[in-house]
Amino acid sequence: MENTKKEEIERWYDDHSDAILKFILILVKDYQQAEDLTHETFVKAYLSYDSFQQNSSGKTWLFRIAHNLTIDYFRKQKPISLLKDFILSKKDNARLPEETMELKETSLELYQALGKLKDSHRKVILLRKVQGFSVKDTASILNWSESKVKSTQFRAIPALRKQLVKDGYVYEETI
Repeated sequence: MENTKKEEIERWYDDHSDAILKFILILVKDYQQAEDLTHETFVKAYLSYDSFQQNSSGKTWLFRIAHNLTIDYFRKQKPISLLKDFILSKKDNARLPEETMELKETSLELYQALGKLKDSHRKVILLRKVQGFSVKDTASILNWSESKVKSTQFRAIPALRKQLVKDGYVYEETI
């Protein structure tokens, strides 16, 4: 049993640690702290593995742990804004250098605008649109009802569009 648990956590780490790190980094704006919280997420998952009831996917369960650890971290800190210049680090070797720069600039604009939104709007957009979680999984991660996720998303998307326009960026129907 102990070996199976270790193998499962290691597999989850390989599959999801980058996405969890990026999620936490967007929230805490400190790479070292994001790495620490990501590590804590997997340690907590290992220690709590027996309580994982498999009502959701392992990925959803890990994101919920990461979210809760991040909230706990903020409770211990002074309130700070939740976004700094952050660019997605995935490389796509098939892109031309100009396309890569344009994508990074667009990502930066998007993440800067996200940083100006309410916390609830930012979380819903990150989980639903960036990470691709379902409404059900997002509700589970945030410990919200599905209707709260839907209504928050309904408000968050126009708020993001409005913020992008306010910041002087051209809005394109991509979200």
